[in-house]
Amino acid sequence: MTEPSCTIRPFTAAEWPAWRALRLRALADSPDAFAATLADAQARADETWQALLAQTVASARHLPLLAEVGKQPAGLAWLNMEGDTATLYQVWVAPEHRGRGIAQALLARAIGWARERGAAAVALEVTAGDTPAVRLYKRMGFNETGAPVPMANRDGLQEQAMRLLLA
Repeated sequence: MTEPSCTIRPFTAAEWPAWRALRLRALADSPDAFAATLADAQARADETWQALLAQTVASARHLPLLAEVGKQPAGLAWLNMEGDTATLYQVWVAPEHRGRGIAQALLARAIGWARERGAAAVALEVTAGDTPAVRLYKRMGFNETGAPVPMANRDGLQEQAMRLLLA
C-alpha cells in the first residue's frame, strides 16, 4: 500500500479551525517546545483565532504553513519577516507523521520563502538540549548563536537561539 504524499502549503484564512486544532495539539503534545502554554491557547476565543489567521494570511510579512498527508493536517510552521531576518516559530509535526521528512519539508518551504523575499537569515529559538528539534535544525544548516537563556513561562527550561545565514 502506498503512503499518501505530503503537501506543504500556506493556510487560508478560512482554515483557522484547522490551525487552532493543530496548535492546541502541538502545545498538548510538546509543552516544553513552546513558550506559549496550552491553557493560554485554550482560553482564546474563536474570534481571536480567526482574526489572527486572517490578519496573518493578508500580510506579506507572514507565512503560516500547513503540512497535509493526503487531506489530513499533519504539521505546521510559521514564518515572520522583520527587516532582513525571517523568524521561524510554531514548528510541529503530529507524532503519527514524524520520521517521514515533513519537518524538513516545512523548513525547506519556509527557507525558500525567506530567500525569495531577500532575507539575509532565518532565525529561531528552540528548547536547549540534544533534542530531535535541535538536531533537525543543525542538519538544515542552522547554527547556535549565543548561550541558552531561560525560556519565558517555562521554569527550569532554557531556549537556544539559532540562525541560518542565507546571504
